[in-house]
Amino acid sequence: MAITLFVLQLASTLIMVGVIWFVQVVHYPLFGRVGEQEFSAYERSHQQRTGIVVIPPMLVELATAVAMIAYRPPGTPRWVAVLGLALVAVAWVSTFALQAPTHGRLSPGFEPGLHRYLVATNWIRTVAWTARGGLVCWCCWVMLRAAR
Repeated sequence: MAITLFVLQLASTLIMVGVIWFVQVVHYPLFGRVGEQEFSAYERSHQQRTGIVVIPPMLVELATAVAMIAYRPPGTPRWVAVLGLALVAVAWVSTFALQAPTHGRLSPGFEPGLHRYLVATNWIRTVAWTARGGLVCWCCWVMLRAAR
């Protein structure tokens, strides 16, 4: 069971690492080029479509991070599971306390200051998910070494 949980966690985390880097480097910076007339509709569409992509892996990642506290793969220290869950918490808190409300404030129309705030605060999630990606890859390496 622990190995299955870990594989699900590895996959969901690495999906989110890829998504967050795309959002940070490409997607959010391009918001400023949409155009004032089209921005409100674009922002609403962004909010609807993004959920389809990110909600499933975020839920799998959260569930497996919680489960990994009790069901760790061989050789995985408890502190790794706790740190992993803490990094998930950072990403979720940032999402719902900073990015989601900022998207709501951008819905009526583009505001350069809010856009800069969105890009700047998104680094919190980018760092958290990148650190999680490193952590789960390290766990994978530990497991593969132990299997020899």
